[in-house]
Amino acid sequence: MFFTRKELETIEDQGLAPYGVRSKNTKGRCYPEDEPEYRTAYQRDRDRILHTTAFRRLEYKTQVFINYEGDYYRTRLTHTLEVSQIGRTIARALGANPDLTEGICLAHDLGHPPFGHNGETTLAHLMKDHGGFDHNRQSLRIVTKLEQRYLDFPGLNLTWELREGIVKHESEYDISDARDYDPDLRGHLEAQITNAADELSYTAHDLDDGLRSGMISTPMLEGITLWEILVESIGWRGQELDDLSRHRMIRNLIDMEVSDLIHTTDQCLCESGARSVLELQSLPYNVVSFSEEMSRRNRQLKDFLYANLYRQHRVVRMAVKAERIISDLFRAYLREPAILPNHVQDLTKERGLERNICDYIAGMTDRFAVEEYQKLFDPVMKP
Repeated sequence: MFFTRKELETIEDQGLAPYGVRSKNTKGRCYPEDEPEYRTAYQRDRDRILHTTAFRRLEYKTQVFINYEGDYYRTRLTHTLEVSQIGRTIARALGANPDLTEGICLAHDLGHPPFGHNGETTLAHLMKDHGGFDHNRQSLRIVTKLEQRYLDFPGLNLTWELREGIVKHESEYDISDARDYDPDLRGHLEAQITNAADELSYTAHDLDDGLRSGMISTPMLEGITLWEILVESIGWRGQELDDLSRHRMIRNLIDMEVSDLIHTTDQCLCESGARSVLELQSLPYNVVSFSEEMSRRNRQLKDFLYANLYRQHRVVRMAVKAERIISDLFRAYLREPAILPNHVQDLTKERGLERNICDYIAGMTDRFAVEEYQKLFDPVMKP
C-alpha cells in the first residue's frame, strides 16, 4: 500500500484547521514543473532546501559562539534544526501545515553570513549604498537565484507560500521586507509559527550554551523569574549545576514556552473569528503570541542574556574580529577583483561587483572567512 500525492493532499486537508495552508491550493512555482507522485508540493520544497549547499554551510556558521570555541555549542545549523522541531510541534497542535512550517524553519537562516548578527551588521554597512543587505532577503536570493542545481531554472523554484514565509520572517532583530509578496498581508499561520519558534529556540538554547560555557553562572540568574521557576521545577537547591540538571531545566523551559504559546494562540485564533488563510492574514495583528505574563518573563530573560552573554567580553571581542575580517575582505576584493576565484569573477558582470562580493562573503563559513583573511593579510601564509 502507498499514498499518492493526491491522497496525501486529502489527508492533509482533513487534518488542518480552516486557516492552515493547504498544498493543493498553492499559488505555484515561478517555473512550471510536474509535481512528484508521492510528495506534496511543500514536502518537495522542504526536501530541496535540505539538499542545498547553503544549508550544509550552516554547520560552520556562528550562532553565539564561533565554531572553534567548542564542538558542543550551537551552530546556525543546530539552531535551525531545533527551530524546525519546535515549529513542527506547534504547527501540528494548532492545525497549521507542518510541512510548510518545517520548510520555512529550515530556510529561515540560509542567508546568514559568517559570524552571526555581527557579520550581518557589517555587510549591511558595507552595502548601504549598493542595495543593502539583510539575511532574510539573502535567504530569498539563495533559493531563487544563487543555488544552481537544475538545468531549467535558477534557484530551487519553491512554492509561493514558502517564499512568502521566508520573506515575512520577523523577530526582535529582523524586520521583513515583503514588497513583492502581498506586503499588506501578514505572514500566514505557518510563517508566524516559524517566527515564534525561532525566538523561543534561541532564547532557551543561548541560556543553555551560556551556562555550559561558564559565561553565565547560576548566582547571576537569581531573581530572573523563569530561572526561579525552573529551579523549583526540578527541585535544584543551589549545588553545582551538573549537565543532567541543566538539560532538565532547558527541556522544562522549552515545554513551558511551547505550552504557553499554543494555548495563548489558540485563544487568539478563536477570538479572531478567522475562518480562512486570507482572513487570518488580513488581521491587524499576529495571532501567534505568548501570554502577557510569559512575554514579560521572556523580556526579563532576554535583557539578562543581552547584558551578560551577548555583551560578554569574549563574545564582544569576537564581534570586533568579525567586523574587521569581513570589512577587510570586502575592501580587498573591491580594490582588486582579480584575487577572487575565477568562478566568482565570472559572475561580476551579471550581478555587479559589490553585490557579487557580498554574495561571496555571505556564503562563507566562519572558518573559511578566517582562512581567506589569513591568506590575504598574513605575510607568511601561503595564498
